[in-house]
Amino acid sequence: MKKTIIRTLSTAALFSTLFAGSALADTYKVQKGDTLSKIASKYNTSVQDIKTLNGLKSDNIYENQTLIISAEPQAPQTTTYTVVKGDALIKIANRYNVTVGELKQWNNLDSNIIYVGQVLKVSAPKQTTAAPKPATPSPTPAPVPQTSTTTTSEYTVKSGDSLSKIGVQFGMTVAQLKTLNNLKSDMIYVGQKLKVTAAQTSTTTPPATKPATPAPTTPAPSTVSEYTVKSGDTLGKIAEQFNMTVENLKSLNGLTSNMIYVGQKLKVSGQQPSTTTQQPTDFAAKMVSTAKSLIGTPYVWGGSSLSGFDCSGFIYYVANQAGMKIGRYSADGYYSRAYYVTQPKPGDLVFFENTYKPGISHMGIYLGDNQFIHASDNGVAISNLTNAYWKQHFDGFKRFY
Repeated sequence: MKKTIIRTLSTAALFSTLFAGSALADTYKVQKGDTLSKIASKYNTSVQDIKTLNGLKSDNIYENQTLIISAEPQAPQTTTYTVVKGDALIKIANRYNVTVGELKQWNNLDSNIIYVGQVLKVSAPKQTTAAPKPATPSPTPAPVPQTSTTTTSEYTVKSGDSLSKIGVQFGMTVAQLKTLNNLKSDMIYVGQKLKVTAAQTSTTTPPATKPATPAPTTPAPSTVSEYTVKSGDTLGKIAEQFNMTVENLKSLNGLTSNMIYVGQKLKVSGQQPSTTTQQPTDFAAKMVSTAKSLIGTPYVWGGSSLSGFDCSGFIYYVANQAGMKIGRYSADGYYSRAYYVTQPKPGDLVFFENTYKPGISHMGIYLGDNQFIHASDNGVAISNLTNAYWKQHFDGFKRFY
């Protein structure tokens, strides 16, 4: 869709008075699919600048809305930034028009945790840091797509799809999907054709059977049976089927990662001791009751206390109140600390993508009957997954490991 930009000298004259240094301003009409970060990237400005110019309190925008855009590039000259209270990597990334991945790479961060007073690089270092990249010969993992072409089929991306969701469906990892389709990022679009493999024949998977020897933690032999992994299976899905936890499955089979492959034989326990099954149920019930008790609490960016929550701060507070000691992460951070479930239960997590930024960007707690509770722009509230907006951005249901 062609985007229209209306430049008016009168608007420019007005804002040159209000904002020193901006000799000219443009107006931009929001198109379907636009986000503040997308518009900021197009005009070489920042999300915060757009919000300030337009008096926006949140990142929400709507189709045909007219926004004032600074016509002159205002890329920050600063190369470092000192973390202040309430900051998060995603917040800093949006401010400097970079990605969280770039911030973590430039600052050698292994997680999304940052602390007040920490000095972060917010632009690519001028050194020859790009040179060492080729030194790590990642071409060697490239043989992953050596799955024979006869087993490769084509999949057409549908509304609501994500690489992780498609990967679960075809028993593949996101990395394998990206390699097979030469994708540089996790972004996909409706109607896109992707190569998928129905079965894993990669030479990197068989070693997963080696750890089968250390099985001293197996329960009583009478309760243990064998399960053969099928296409589309994940540890989370299998654990749910046999009333086990992912950790139980991994321990029982001597697995050191969540990777499994089609045809792999796994030991499963048909019955879990009441102590291990009771705890997740209690935790889920506490998650739901605690979340509902917070309805009406206002929305605060970066908030994680009773004075206000953002979506991930809400999960942090509720999970800790329910008995799980977990750190404060972004929605994307909690996403990587949970596994997919195909039959969600009240207390599970529900994730959304491409709301105010590309990728996983919002989350809530599932209540059943297609309802979920979350920290929305209007505060903690209950919404329905059948709503057109949430349906469009839905990624999937997950459960904490």
